[in-house]
Amino acid sequence: MQVDLLIENVKIYNSYFKTFIEGNAAILNGKFLYIGNKGTESFAAAERLDGQGRYMIPGLIDIHLHIESTMVTPETFSYGLIRNGVTTIVPEPHEIANVFGLDGVKEFIKASKNCVADMFYALPSSVPATSMETSGGSIEIEDMDELLRTERIICLGEIMNFVDVITDPDCKTNQIINHIRKHYPHLIIEGHVPKLLDLDLHKMIYSGVDSDHTHQTIEGMEARIAAGMFIEIQEKSMTPEVMDYLIEHEVSEHFCFVTDDVMADSFERRGHLNHIVRKAIEMGMKPEHAIYASTLSPAKRMRMYDRGVIAPGKVGDFQLISDLELLTIDQVFKHGRKVYDVREAYTSVTNAPAFPPHYYRSVQMSPLAEADFSVNVDVEDGSYDCRVMLVKNGSTFTEEHHTEVQVSSGELMWQDSGKGLIATFERYGKNGNRAYGLIGGDTIKRGAVATTYSHDNHNLLVVGHNPQDMIIAANEVIHNQGGFSVVEDGKVIASLKLPVGGILTEAPLEQVAKEVEQLRKAMESLGYCHYNPIMSISTHSLPVSPALKITDHGLIDVNSGKVVPLIVST
Repeated sequence: MQVDLLIENVKIYNSYFKTFIEGNAAILNGKFLYIGNKGTESFAAAERLDGQGRYMIPGLIDIHLHIESTMVTPETFSYGLIRNGVTTIVPEPHEIANVFGLDGVKEFIKASKNCVADMFYALPSSVPATSMETSGGSIEIEDMDELLRTERIICLGEIMNFVDVITDPDCKTNQIINHIRKHYPHLIIEGHVPKLLDLDLHKMIYSGVDSDHTHQTIEGMEARIAAGMFIEIQEKSMTPEVMDYLIEHEVSEHFCFVTDDVMADSFERRGHLNHIVRKAIEMGMKPEHAIYASTLSPAKRMRMYDRGVIAPGKVGDFQLISDLELLTIDQVFKHGRKVYDVREAYTSVTNAPAFPPHYYRSVQMSPLAEADFSVNVDVEDGSYDCRVMLVKNGSTFTEEHHTEVQVSSGELMWQDSGKGLIATFERYGKNGNRAYGLIGGDTIKRGAVATTYSHDNHNLLVVGHNPQDMIIAANEVIHNQGGFSVVEDGKVIASLKLPVGGILTEAPLEQVAKEVEQLRKAMESLGYCHYNPIMSISTHSLPVSPALKITDHGLIDVNSGKVVPLIVST
């Protein structure tokens, strides 16, 4: 029988038994035809490959991620994925949607059409994330209908505004969920439900949200699985306790591994979903089970029944591994065609500019001055109890603390408080909103950091300890049409330009990785003590991530879903 490719002498991963079987595999028209002991006596192959006893596993599948978190374009992202054995992803482009709305999603999907990795998109469900912020764009129900009609959409992306879902039956998010369940009853609905338990958790599941990818604990994970919720484990949830639970209990059908957000330097240095799989193995999970949790389990969740397994009729996405424990990738194949070989040159190809001209002019702000970092309050002179956003290493969650701060002539003397100032400025030219707060904990202790890469509204966010450095950092970002700037003693010590919507660059992954690493080191040199300072500062403006955050509307008490004043009481 004629086939396109015959791979001989390999240890083939069988997903159904979670084990390896020695044999051969034949591929025809981009799909697996046969897996077993038959070889050249049965198949006339256009191409033969001696597997040399290596391990053959399916291409990895990541069903929850945001390409924009790596700050690169889909094409550059795909380049990074393939060399790490990731052949299918489900990205949710809600960052670009917050900047450009429906058009942003369409342009982003358009930019991924020629990517090697398959990208089945999640429909952004929470743009903006809440009503307590100003974003550049929004996604309304009619926009969702258009995307579902015209694009390759596989699920409704993470429902983030969990407070409104369980407390306000008429809120926009519930209207979206109800519309999807009525008109697209088979569409999967993804969730974002940090810390919810008992009745509140069950209300979310009842609404149709039946997955969670946020930071897990044993208690929360057990409650979710017991109620029928699917768990998507990202790296920050891979604590020894959680991993021991996943290893010791029969829950392989109830979870998978995902990346969610991957910084460019980590992508370049450690890898992508393969890094998560490798880490799981290092933490004691059998390789066969770790592979299952990154191939067939996520494929089932997204009802992608044509992939995630090496079996007849399935898509011919696979990789050859020389060291199973280290997950050492030698070659990657997509639809039966070799797309990566560790022994051959592998270069990134980008077609820049990939977006319309106005995507490179999205920061509509004039330069800031010292007065923009004065906090004026309508109270009499005296000492007041003020809210402080306390940054915590190990999490993107923050805590609310209080501290006494003096007010003189209607101005908050924040520089004398021992805390830093956090300020956010609406940057789309819509209303000129701005808000101020105090910040402490594991954040910078001197200098300033400014960025337009601030989830999810992507307004200009500035954190600092003196107005002079904050002005320089903010104006550097405004001048660059978006990005990051780190300043100390009046000098820019790190800068990252993100001119596409203020959140993306079209530079090669290797270059972005170096710049992100320099940015990270610069933030750490100012005293930022966090496993991921870039992600930490970027989520200070995310009003669905506990507990105290800030938007252009003001300080947000996330758990109550309300704007709260800087001064606790007057």
